Amino acid sequence: MIFKDYYKILGLQNNKVTMAEIKTAYREQAKKYHPDVNIANKKYEERFKDINEAYRVLSDSISKRKYDRMWNRNVGRKNASYEESKRSKDSLFSDFFTMFFGSVDENKPKVKNKKAPSKGENIETEINISIEDAFRGKEQTIGVRTVEGKLKKFKVFVPAGIQNNEKIRIVGQGKAGVHGGKNGDLFVRVKIKNDERFVLDGYDLKTNLYLTPWEAALSTKVTINGINEDVSIYVPAGIQSGEKIEIEERGYKDGKGGRGKLILDTKIMIPKHPNEQELELFKKFNEMSKFNPRNS
Repeated sequence: MIFKDYYKILGLQNNKVTMAEIKTAYREQAKKYHPDVNIANKKYEERFKDINEAYRVLSDSISKRKYDRMWNRNVGRKNASYEESKRSKDSLFSDFFTMFFGSVDENKPKVKNKKAPSKGENIETEINISIEDAFRGKEQTIGVRTVEGKLKKFKVFVPAGIQNNEKIRIVGQGKAGVHGGKNGDLFVRVKIKNDERFVLDGYDLKTNLYLTPWEAALSTKVTINGINEDVSIYVPAGIQSGEKIEIEERGYKDGKGGRGKLILDTKIMIPKHPNEQELELFKKFNEMSKFNPRNS
């Protein structure tokens, strides 16, 4: 079996060529030796078959690598000539081609390398939810724009105690897969918004505790509305505005079965429109009291 120099057949000097150069060389040689141009010329007809055979091997990256290993071993030898390699009668491919690349069903169309399945891209969107809804859990409907621009609606269940910026995964609702791959997923990022009552700080909930001057001056018991229950506390006598009262296990869920703190920020309020009796009491207190916060 004689080695065939496919690069020489295509008019190329060596194997240091690109796929584009191989394609260009093939077109030039095929045009030159095409049977329609050289009618009834057996030599040109055989050369044209060699050109097609060479291009079939060199245009495929896998077969080209296999051939290049042989080319590197055989190029330059005296017997490295394409004319000496025989082909079976009526076959488009020589014995050399069949020996190294297997028999070919010439009537069967060439099948391109099948690309591997690839999963589709994930999609991410976000929703805003109140602290109380996040604490208790809530089902919410969201709309997501598809690649075609259509609005697709989904029902999302936000689990109780979800954390701020945590994502909810909806399997298979992302972009379509490629070459038979699975669809991507939809990720919904949950944004927990503070409201007029509560501010979320980690697992702690912060809120204001409004007191009258006499409640602040005297030790008193007050009841406030927590996020999930009423909370009763004793306010120490003489508490000042801005002082904090911390209540354990009455804050936000920590994801481990516990809860953070409920932190109360004291705000002492006076009546905007006191009645006559209240004004009289304030006057008497002002006359009798020696307390001056500016001198304390």
